[in-house]
Amino acid sequence: MDIEGFVKRNLRRGRADSAIIADLRARISEIKTDMSPAALDRLAAAVLEEAKRTLAIKDEDELLVAIESGVRMGEFGVGSRGAGDFYVHQKIGELIGSTGAVVDSASLSDSGVVNVPAHKFIVVTVDGMHSRLSDFPFLAGFHVARAALRDVYVMGATPVAMFSDIHVADDGDVGKIFDHIAGISAVSDATGVPLVTGSTLRIGGDMVIGERMTGCVGAVGIADELVTRTEACIGDVILMTEGAGGGTISTTALYNGEYEVVKETLNVKFLVGCKALIESGLVAGIHVMTDITNGGIRGDAHEIAKVSAVKLVFHEDRIRAMVNPVVIEMLERYGIDYLGVSLDSLLVICPEAQVKAIKRVMNAHDIRIDEIGVVEEGEGAEIVVDGRREEFRPKFREAAYTPVKQAVGEHITEEEFETMKRRVDIAVEMARRKRERMKAILNGVQR
Repeated sequence: MDIEGFVKRNLRRGRADSAIIADLRARISEIKTDMSPAALDRLAAAVLEEAKRTLAIKDEDELLVAIESGVRMGEFGVGSRGAGDFYVHQKIGELIGSTGAVVDSASLSDSGVVNVPAHKFIVVTVDGMHSRLSDFPFLAGFHVARAALRDVYVMGATPVAMFSDIHVADDGDVGKIFDHIAGISAVSDATGVPLVTGSTLRIGGDMVIGERMTGCVGAVGIADELVTRTEACIGDVILMTEGAGGGTISTTALYNGEYEVVKETLNVKFLVGCKALIESGLVAGIHVMTDITNGGIRGDAHEIAKVSAVKLVFHEDRIRAMVNPVVIEMLERYGIDYLGVSLDSLLVICPEAQVKAIKRVMNAHDIRIDEIGVVEEGEGAEIVVDGRREEFRPKFREAAYTPVKQAVGEHITEEEFETMKRRVDIAVEMARRKRERMKAILNGVQR
């Protein structure tokens, strides 16, 4: 629970201090059952005092005032790997602008790339752990480490180091830290990529009570040549490896009571396959490599088609055949759209002449891979279902894969979406102006 947020919300509503403190004491005592009445009084009064002081800030330059769009993260689908999430990431790229990097946020890739004097590329990425795996720290660490390495590998780079950041709320058990690190280390040991540094903090310091954990794992890699999402060409073949999922599928299994399915996700085949392709030299002839994660293949198809300015055409039956049988049976039992969730498969787009060699390398490492589509002239993506072509696009949110997500829903009207987008655009422009004011201040100091 964010106790600072609770107090600020109540202050904005005009509630009396005494009522806020009484409610806050009650809520804190539900979690911190061993606090004395006197300690509860002190903490509640201190939170109220701090909240009042920060709400009273007035700043004509607005550098100390947070930008507000009037659009909440959840209602716009940020982090839910659908249209709203993609839009926010697009606007992030626009706000950052041209950076001089070889690959930056504008490319919609999951990693960034810079050149160094030795004429090698440095690839940097960071992935946040799955939010619903807070109570399963080992799984959270395992899957987020694997995700970070995937994002480096699909750029055609070889990972050389990982780093982590772990935040546990005030009442969380310290054991969560070690459990989480053990999960990351398992991937590190299996791949030979060292975990070299990190940070461990409390979420919100004293202001967030409860046991929630969050964090991320980053990875750094090097490459002589790059593979990006922008090079898909007309006539290319689309290949896909077998996917059993990662953090998303584990979460689906755990919160639907299908615990045995989690074990299907515990492998590093994706990483082994990418490493083999790089070492074989075949990556030089591949136009696109990506992991099927963000909003499932629906989201990846949309992003690749957009940045490559081509049309991607998929065959539903061929995609289905490449999903782990245990996983797809679970998804179908709960009516979850398998095309809209992260499958953690490797997607390769390459000239037809490369297909046999790529299959040979992957099969040598016991990794199933097959053609699932082609690249055509046009824009967007289509999918062939029962012989008929249909538009293939991401939904507003990724497929609802837990009971809570199903209760929240995954749809929104186009009118509502457009209204929120306009508000987001205004917030981006406000952020741009704030940055320019700070640049002017810094330039003045430097002179």
